[in-house]
Amino acid sequence: MRRLFHLKSCVAVSNPQPAIRKILIANRGEIALRILRACRELGIATVAVYSDVDRAALHVLEADEAYRLGPAPATESYLRGDLILDVARKSGAQAIHPGYGFLSENASFAEACENAGIKFIGPPANAMRALGSKTRARQAADATGMPRTPGSVKGLPSLDEAYAVAEEIGYPVMLKAAAGGGGKGMRAVLSKNELRDAFSSASSEAERSFGSGEVYLEKLIERPRHIEIQVLADEHGNCVSLGERECSVQRRHQKVIEEAPSAIVDEDLRRRMGEAAVQLAKSAGYTNAGTVEFLVDEARNFYFLEMNTRLQVEHPVTELVTGLDLVHLQIRIVQGEPLPFKQEEIRLRGHAIECRLYAEDPENGFFPSPGKITRLLQPGGPGIREDSGIYEGWVVPLDYDPMLSKLIAYAPTREACIARLLRALDEYVIGGIRSNLGLFRRILNDADFQAARIDTGYLDRLLLANGMHREAGTDSHHAALIAAAVFESMRPANGNGTNGSRTNSDNGKADVSGWKSAARREGLRA
Repeated sequence: MRRLFHLKSCVAVSNPQPAIRKILIANRGEIALRILRACRELGIATVAVYSDVDRAALHVLEADEAYRLGPAPATESYLRGDLILDVARKSGAQAIHPGYGFLSENASFAEACENAGIKFIGPPANAMRALGSKTRARQAADATGMPRTPGSVKGLPSLDEAYAVAEEIGYPVMLKAAAGGGGKGMRAVLSKNELRDAFSSASSEAERSFGSGEVYLEKLIERPRHIEIQVLADEHGNCVSLGERECSVQRRHQKVIEEAPSAIVDEDLRRRMGEAAVQLAKSAGYTNAGTVEFLVDEARNFYFLEMNTRLQVEHPVTELVTGLDLVHLQIRIVQGEPLPFKQEEIRLRGHAIECRLYAEDPENGFFPSPGKITRLLQPGGPGIREDSGIYEGWVVPLDYDPMLSKLIAYAPTREACIARLLRALDEYVIGGIRSNLGLFRRILNDADFQAARIDTGYLDRLLLANGMHREAGTDSHHAALIAAAVFESMRPANGNGTNGSRTNSDNGKADVSGWKSAARREGLRA
């Protein structure tokens, strides 16, 4: 199929003198590196921020400037919008890219950036508020006529209301946190007897995780596929869809493997889902990158699930099958440039699959595995992309999401892509800590996965069949974290140095400042 927009061509057509000359990246790990590299290709200087345990992290070493935020807890560092804005002012950054997680879907932070005269690389605060809450997004979907799962469109004020809605739509149902994500505050309820406990536990978890205990209820679609549509919208009224990603391989409602395109989506279904996603984005005045998520049942009916108002972890598979660089385009949109293509010019070609590599032990209940990486051999070769924030000698902290890297394969067909990814997994060596590399080999070698016979319950069944389904839920997970924390506390400290002065200019050519030299020395010692 015709490929119109290669990554290389995106660089070539970019503005040689971009309006934005310096961007602060309000994140860490692989996504900070991903954004940093895009900025460097566009000739934009970068500012990193870090917590004490991330002082020697790769995004700190690679950025043109870096500034300490505070102690390890995210609430005292990466979630401190006030500190991040102070760094932006101090460094002269004209824009902030939030990545994903942390402040990426925080409308108040986006608004604060705007009030400070600093561009937020994401949607406007109003659009984020309209679509960021799951209940408000369901109301927006209703306004556009988009099909959604039956259930409530507002938070449930009481258990009695939950009983009433569940009786109306019929069991099984799913309780969800209105402000939720990542599977937190979600409970499947198979019968009336389970609703009381599920309502209480889902509300409590939602309150702890998101500061809001609001939950709503929807009909549980059995054995669904999770299919999402990437959209891009500029500030001139143009909005396009970039095809779908299949994210049905999940554990605890969190995606593990993503691929594009989906084996079950044909041209007609892709067009209809894409048009619905674009209509929803336009109705909310959305700009920049976003993702509309759907459930697809066994009859291939699709139902609106939610919209993620940010760049997604799995965006590389879309980049590989479209040839577009989504981070480049995010920056260009914020600079006021129109999208350089129309819907009819977008073509998908080939197949891409992404694995999320975590520091955890699947053979031991997915026990967290922080610690020092003593050996690291990263795969390469044709069709392999690795988005990573790790290096040999680095100590994986316990304090954040344990994702180490994303391994992505691209090939002309799904079959060839699976073979290529298996080859890359065999080349990948991570020593000193446990990882889920072996789990991906099991999945990719599984006959059902190879035949694309998957749904959101697929991985649970595979783990059960392989005797790996020992995680019992919240209590055991907490116990694992506590044990891992004890393990981590027995290690030598990883340093908590201060941020020194810097001498870099805005042209992206960094001098070796005090903080960078110190971080590099620390990295060598680790």
